[in-house]
Amino acid sequence: MNAPAKITWSEARFGSDTQHWLPRNDESLLDHIPGEDGLPLLGTTLDQLKDPQGFSRRMVAKYGKVYRTKSFGGRSVAIHGPEANELAMFDRDKNFSSEQGWGPVLNLLFPRGLMLMDFEKHRADRKTLSVAFKPEPMRLYADSLNAGIKVRVASWSGQTFKFYPAIKQLTLDLAATSFLGIPWGPEAEKINKSFVDMVQASIGIVRRPLPFTAMGRGVAGRKYLVDYFSRMVPERRTSDGEDMFTQICQARDENGDYLSVEAIVDHMNFLMMAAHDTITSSISSMVWLLAKNPEWQDRLREEMLRVAPAGEGVGHNALNELELTEWAFKEALRMIPPVPSIPRRALRDFEFGGYTIPAGTSVGVNPGYTHMMPEYWPEPETFDPMRFSPEGAKGRHKYAWVPFGGGAHMCLGLHFAYMQAKIFFHHVITTHRISVAEGYDPDWYMWPIPRPKDGLLVTFEKLA
Repeated sequence: MNAPAKITWSEARFGSDTQHWLPRNDESLLDHIPGEDGLPLLGTTLDQLKDPQGFSRRMVAKYGKVYRTKSFGGRSVAIHGPEANELAMFDRDKNFSSEQGWGPVLNLLFPRGLMLMDFEKHRADRKTLSVAFKPEPMRLYADSLNAGIKVRVASWSGQTFKFYPAIKQLTLDLAATSFLGIPWGPEAEKINKSFVDMVQASIGIVRRPLPFTAMGRGVAGRKYLVDYFSRMVPERRTSDGEDMFTQICQARDENGDYLSVEAIVDHMNFLMMAAHDTITSSISSMVWLLAKNPEWQDRLREEMLRVAPAGEGVGHNALNELELTEWAFKEALRMIPPVPSIPRRALRDFEFGGYTIPAGTSVGVNPGYTHMMPEYWPEPETFDPMRFSPEGAKGRHKYAWVPFGGGAHMCLGLHFAYMQAKIFFHHVITTHRISVAEGYDPDWYMWPIPRPKDGLLVTFEKLA
């Protein structure tokens, strides 16, 4: 009788497709790294969740740019600064796994998405998926975005309202039309709810899909979407649709073959999640910063009106003319990056900051910290889009600004994000002034994706 196969720690926690993950290290291997283990059982988890950027600043001040923590069930090492970002993201020596970094958070809900792939498999699927972001599809997405945003902004005109839930709903609705090619309505609502449940589950404390837990709802949402997308793939392969889903269903790899149904489903789930949550956060950040700095609304409006009339939106071919608008968006991403920290796993021993860090270590890099380092960003708390002018950016370290990641895992949809932000703000700024109550200063949840705790109460004042 054969002995039962030994189950690895990763298979037990994250499923059978993780058997190639490195085993968890003995925690004593990180004893030489300065840092803190925090409370029994909880470690430093609560401190990191409560104020992740404040926690990072305190730890760097005390221990330097390399330190260890014990959070979310195990010890890890955090490395800081542009050099750390370049080491882990550019990864010229292929020392780091994105799959094994993000996997413990996302694997039950978004397995085999692009961020959960490494090296050749990642390169091949990324190349196949890139067909959905070529100029002609992007022009069509721009038309869809302009139509949807124009209607929604008009409904907000003259209102004081909670911006974050409003823009979240809009980005979900826009994803239904641009990504999936389906109209707003009950079907889109069910899809949107499934995505919201999956994202909430990714940060749930309970990591098993038990009844009445966030993870239970998230896994149920994933099942609905897997069934939905799987049924639709054969139809979309013969469709003349212009949405992203159809483009991906019809894409062929380097051998001339379609992606499998399972791969398409996994990639669509991941792309929808990545697109709607990060753009919701980024646009909310910029709305808040423009409300605090109304002189920049005037400067952007002047540029926008040179490109297209008020309220008419801006077409894909004119997006590059919104240069100052792009700098303002980049500055918002610097001050409140949509992904404040990025996890990796070391596949082999590496050196950084005078320390040897062993293979198998969970490693975190911190864009949120780097983006506020005064040696790269003088007066970092000041909103100044001119930092991104050619003169302002001259000589700055390439990895001092990394809101979209970097290297092979640079966000595939970054140009879509720029396009959606520019179109949105053209519709808003050319027709309205964004304002907030005097003295208003909302707190933000910074983990896992920044969002205002009170929803961000703003007024869209109609321009005369």
